[in-house]
Amino acid sequence: MIAIDWGGSNLRAYRLDEAGRVLERRRGDIGALACSGRHGETLAGVIAGWKDPLVVLSGMIGARGGWVEAPYVPCPASTDVLAAGMVDMAGQAGAVPALAGRSLWCVPGMADHRGQSADVMRGEETQVTGLLEQLGPGSHTVCLPGTHSKWVQVEGGAITRITTALTGELYGLLRRHSILARSMPETEPAILDARAFDAGLAAARAGGGLLHDLFGVRTAALFDRFPAEALPSYLSGLLLGHELPPALASAGDGPVHLLGNDALLDRYARALAAHGRTVLRHREELAAAGMYRLARARFG
Repeated sequence: MIAIDWGGSNLRAYRLDEAGRVLERRRGDIGALACSGRHGETLAGVIAGWKDPLVVLSGMIGARGGWVEAPYVPCPASTDVLAAGMVDMAGQAGAVPALAGRSLWCVPGMADHRGQSADVMRGEETQVTGLLEQLGPGSHTVCLPGTHSKWVQVEGGAITRITTALTGELYGLLRRHSILARSMPETEPAILDARAFDAGLAAARAGGGLLHDLFGVRTAALFDRFPAEALPSYLSGLLLGHELPPALASAGDGPVHLLGNDALLDRYARALAAHGRTVLRHREELAAAGMYRLARARFG
């Protein structure tokens, strides 16, 4: 089969054997919401030469404004429930000659309506599904850092709770479009300033509140508490310091499982260590493993 992890900025394609092992990898640089209706042609170009008949897609490709809208499955949900919610894309595939003869299926997202405001994820559920075998029985906390960081609770092999923090997007907005940006270099520093980052974590723990603490980034620049190139690290530590306490309040005592790119995982691992938590890091290719598990659950 072919597994397609198609997010908002790019797609990753994996060709899998019968046991779910990755045989080949490819990448495309067109996001699911930026294809201007040419999703089929884009997909056909990326997987050209791969003859496998089953193609499973997950991520923003199934969002409103993507190729096809795959409805959210309510939380909690097991692998079997997610697999049952997969959407047959026969109509879309049939409209693209290069995809003729293939079976295309889209993984649904998940929605959690039990809080005061609803929460959703699309794509992360597939990564967590790929992690389930490694997690085993019991309760587990999974964090997927990103523009919208996801905190996912897993119990007994099912996804039971979703919480989203807008940390990454807020960092980008403040970093580029606020008064705080005037004190920072235009280009992102290549290396995290550990001292400034830890100071941001400590400021968040002091209890002054996020809105007050954010202005502290401005005064840190005014009074030369940190050099300009260290201020992004201070801001990052501050935002993570405010994200973690509510997320950890509903987590168990076990390790936090981190999924994502190394640069972000380094920051989250450091912040979690400051809160006395251990972490286990996992590879990003879990999306392919998740789509394989969902295909096996749906088709045998």
